[in-house]
Amino acid sequence: MPDLFDAPGAGEAAPPAHRPLADRIRPQHLSEVIGQEHVLGPEAPLGAMLAAGSLSSLILWGPPGVGKTTIARLLASETDRAFVQISAIFSGVPELRKVFEAAKLRATQGRGTLLFVDEIHRFNKAQQDSFLPYMEDGTILLVGATTENPSFELNAAVLSRAQVVILERLTLASLERLAQRAEKALGRALPLKAPAREALLEMADGDGRALLNLIEQVTAWKLAQPLDVAGLSSRLMRRAAKYDKSGDEHYNLISALHKSVRGSDPDAALYWYARMLEGGEDPRYLARRLIRMAVEDIGLADPQAQSHALHAWETYERLGSPEGELALAQTVIYLALAPKSNAGYVAYKAAREAARKTGSEPPPRHILNAPTRLMEEQGFGAGYHYDHDAEDGFSGQNYFPETMKRPVLYAPVERGFERELKKRVEWFAKLREKRGG
Repeated sequence: MPDLFDAPGAGEAAPPAHRPLADRIRPQHLSEVIGQEHVLGPEAPLGAMLAAGSLSSLILWGPPGVGKTTIARLLASETDRAFVQISAIFSGVPELRKVFEAAKLRATQGRGTLLFVDEIHRFNKAQQDSFLPYMEDGTILLVGATTENPSFELNAAVLSRAQVVILERLTLASLERLAQRAEKALGRALPLKAPAREALLEMADGDGRALLNLIEQVTAWKLAQPLDVAGLSSRLMRRAAKYDKSGDEHYNLISALHKSVRGSDPDAALYWYARMLEGGEDPRYLARRLIRMAVEDIGLADPQAQSHALHAWETYERLGSPEGELALAQTVIYLALAPKSNAGYVAYKAAREAARKTGSEPPPRHILNAPTRLMEEQGFGAGYHYDHDAEDGFSGQNYFPETMKRPVLYAPVERGFERELKKRVEWFAKLREKRGG
C-alpha cells in the first residue's frame, strides 16, 4: 500500500530537530500518499489525468489531515508548475490580484502556475468569480481544498470548470502504516504496548496530521517501560470528534439518525443520536427532528408516535440536561420500532400538487352555503345531503370541483393502525360507488 509520508532517502542529511514530524516525512511522490488510492491509482481520476497529461482544475473535498495540501503540492511538481498556496481565511482581493499578476508574468516566461487555495469555501461569490477568467485562459490551474460540501459552498461557475475529487478519512490500517513510517524516521519504536498503540490510532480519528502530532508527544516522554492504555489515557486527552453544527458533519449525522429510525434499527439510531450529543448538538434541535420523523415516516401507522415525541420534548424542557436527554433517547427507540408509513406524507404532497394545477376551480355548488337570497337563487347549497341523516352517516356526495376528476391521494398501508384506516377507506369507496358519489 502506498504511504502518505515518506522518510528521508538514503544519503540525505538528517532533518533539523525543530521541524515538525509531519513536515519531515512529507511525501515526495504521489505514489507515496496513503489512503487515497481511489483517486490516485492508475485507473483513478487523478492518476488517469496525469497519465494523459491533461490535468484540470480540481476541488479536493475531504476532512482535515488526509493530504489535500500534500496532493496539491505534488501535482504541481508532477506537472512542472509553480506551486502557489494561499488561504481563503487570510487572503482578500488585493492578495488575489498579486497572485494573478505573478501567474500572468510566469505564463509569459513559459511556466504554468498551480494555485492551491486552502478553505476555498470561505471566499465569497465575488472572490470565487475572480478565478474564472484566469482558469479559462490557462493562467492558473486552480486546486481548491474544502472540508465543506462544494455543492453548497462553491459557485456553480467554478464547479463547472473544476472536477470535484473526494478524499477519505484515513482508516486504522492507513494510520498504522503512517505510524510505522514515523517510527522509521524517528529511528525508534513508539513506547506503547499493542492495545495502547491501537488506542493512539483511534485518538487520531482518521486525521494523519493529528496522529503525527500525537506521536511527537509520545516520543518526547522519558519512559522506563512501554505504556498501557490507562497510562496513555492519563497523559493524552482524546480528541473531540469532528462535528460542526453548521457544516457537513451536522447534516451527515442527522441524515444517519433519520434513516436509521426509518429503517427500524434502534441500535443504529441510538448511536447516531449519541454521536450528535457528544458533538455538542442542541437537544432541542434533535427533539424537533424526532417530531418530524414521527410525522413524516410513521404517520398514522402509529398515531401515538407524534404525541410520544412531543411529550419527550416537554420532558426535556422540564428536566434539562443530562436527564432530559434520556427521554429523547427513549423516543428514538420508540420511533425506530414503530410501524412505518409515509402514506399521509405522500397524500399531502399529491394534494398540494393537485391544488397547484386546479387552484382556480370553485367547490361544487351543493356544498356551498347560501347566506343571501341571491346565492340561494343561484343554486348555492341546492342538493346537499346532510351526512348525519344518511344511512351509515355517509352520503357519498362529491366534494371535489365539478370539473375535476376525483383523484386518489391517500393510500394507507397494511401496517400498524393504518391497517384499520385502509379498511375504512375501502368501505367508504364501496359506499360511494354504490350511491353514485
